[in-house]
Amino acid sequence: MCGILSVFSSDSPIEESAIQKGLDTLYHRGPDHSSYWLSPDKQVALGHTRLSIIDLSTGDQPISNGDDSTHLVANGEFYDFEKIRKDLQSKGYQFKTKSDSEIALHLYHEHGTACLQHLRGEFAFTIWDQNNQTLFAARDRLGINPLYYAHYQGKLFIGSEIKAILAAGVPAVWDKESYLRRSFYFTDKTLFSGISQVPPGHFLLASKGNFKLVKYWDFGYVSDQQLDHKTEEEFVESLRASLLEATQTRLRADVPVGVYLSGGIDSCAVLGMTSHLRENTVDAFTLSFSNKDYDEASIATRMAEKVKAKHHIISVSQEDLADNFLKSIWHSETICMNAHSVAKFMLSRAVHDKGFKVVLTGEGADEVFAGYPPFRSDMLNMLDDKANSEKLLDELKQKNKITAGLMLATESSQSTEFINRYLGYEPAWLIPLVHIFNEIKTNFNSETSHALGKSHPIKSFLNQLDFTQINNINPVHTSMYMLSKSALPNYVLTNLGDRMEMAHSLEGRLPFLDHKVIEQVVKMPVNMKIKGMREKYVLREAIKPFVTEEVYNRQKHPFLAPPSVITPGEKLHQLVQDTLRSDLLNKVPFFDNKKIIEMLDQAPNQPEQKWPSTEAILLEILSLCFIQQHFDLSA
Repeated sequence: MCGILSVFSSDSPIEESAIQKGLDTLYHRGPDHSSYWLSPDKQVALGHTRLSIIDLSTGDQPISNGDDSTHLVANGEFYDFEKIRKDLQSKGYQFKTKSDSEIALHLYHEHGTACLQHLRGEFAFTIWDQNNQTLFAARDRLGINPLYYAHYQGKLFIGSEIKAILAAGVPAVWDKESYLRRSFYFTDKTLFSGISQVPPGHFLLASKGNFKLVKYWDFGYVSDQQLDHKTEEEFVESLRASLLEATQTRLRADVPVGVYLSGGIDSCAVLGMTSHLRENTVDAFTLSFSNKDYDEASIATRMAEKVKAKHHIISVSQEDLADNFLKSIWHSETICMNAHSVAKFMLSRAVHDKGFKVVLTGEGADEVFAGYPPFRSDMLNMLDDKANSEKLLDELKQKNKITAGLMLATESSQSTEFINRYLGYEPAWLIPLVHIFNEIKTNFNSETSHALGKSHPIKSFLNQLDFTQINNINPVHTSMYMLSKSALPNYVLTNLGDRMEMAHSLEGRLPFLDHKVIEQVVKMPVNMKIKGMREKYVLREAIKPFVTEEVYNRQKHPFLAPPSVITPGEKLHQLVQDTLRSDLLNKVPFFDNKKIIEMLDQAPNQPEQKWPSTEAILLEILSLCFIQQHFDLSA
């Protein structure tokens, strides 16, 4: 993966120094090469920082076509590129490089914006079409790779990260409405005023006086009548073949490829399939925590031994998490609600330090195969036998205490009834977020409370949903769709994906988020994803040959860092206490400082079941303080 920055001006010339400043902030995304193309009239600039993975010698960008009428900068990987390249060459297209990125340039010439239907992978790119005077930018279907844009003073800025857009000339200003509506989490907005994401599965087209965003892909869940009706064995075998092919495709690189390994079924499956597909020894990397409730190193070790992988264990202490929190926020540019993102930041650094540029990860499996506890809760709530349903729900909550208040609500409340009016039921994953927001807003200052008024962030989220995608589908699929349109790209793939990996010039590849796999899974019935109380059922059966019996039988265990914000004496606790009691909080324009101090004083005395949600709230406020410190936002 790489870093890109593009600017399109409708009037004044683009300053070369602005492009260079923006590219300088993306050095971590592309330390191997940096360059930009500026049009003769200085109205268009395409900049690129390169992390060389394929075609190490000739794959530098920007790339232009034969007559210099079309120019490209791309970030990511385009799979199946050798086949596409041959097809294009048979039609007369000539290639200047051997890199995968160049296929996007020629596919655009062949198909226009419909080129996206021919691309597979994790990508974000910009193309300048000189003949049509049009800028075309696109983001991959799932939002694995970031892509931001902003309009400012007659210019359109497009970049891999917000900091590049700021450095190129867009001012850093808090987007108060985005924070109040949680739009940075639920939609394509950010915490920075005027800066938005190109949504996953969308492209933008810009010319002088015109700008539009267009959706080119969505999940496509279907009604029960339209589901595939295969036998269980057929579902399992076809999924196994698809996952092996998606993994094989992601092993293509001209540099070493490693695998992230926790004790969970997702990463173990990726390691197992990778080892099955490769003859040489695979390097696997695991985080180890001192808290046994959160440490999975022993399970990971047994998995690594099964497939004879070279196993690297990286120990992370509470002090390490505190020491790296500030830097991780500079890279994420958004809120962190658990120190797991900091742990991922440290894991990525360790992998990079071992000489790796590419790593396969298990992200996305919980969203695609219904791995999260709330999806089982939704299924139980649909049962006719309410007594048995309540019993099983209680058991589910007991088995998921470490995520109490984060994934499953610890208490009922009338404050979520409006969701039922929208959807006809209440998705279990949304309810804790309502409760957390209700808790956060009690700490708002009077100006913020007045600005919020009677609006509610969940209502805003529901209002912008494409209901044509969720009409007449199973409620569990509705929940999965909603989470995959919000938390997946805006939190998981940011805080646990691209931003923490590319902070250390490391490219993450995600077999479970291959769109061909997803298009197969969305047509499977819910009972192939959740069978009884067994989550990710079809995935477990498909990857059973590649993992240990222990991993196959293990219940979902979330990747979280141990709680330490609440506990006096822990360094992260002290970091929160010191920062939120400092003048830095005064510069964050949302809170009543006296209320925050009161919350800090009361935090250690909270009942244990409230620790996860209290920690999430405190880390959110700490994140806002550090965003302010890094980017000096004005109100």
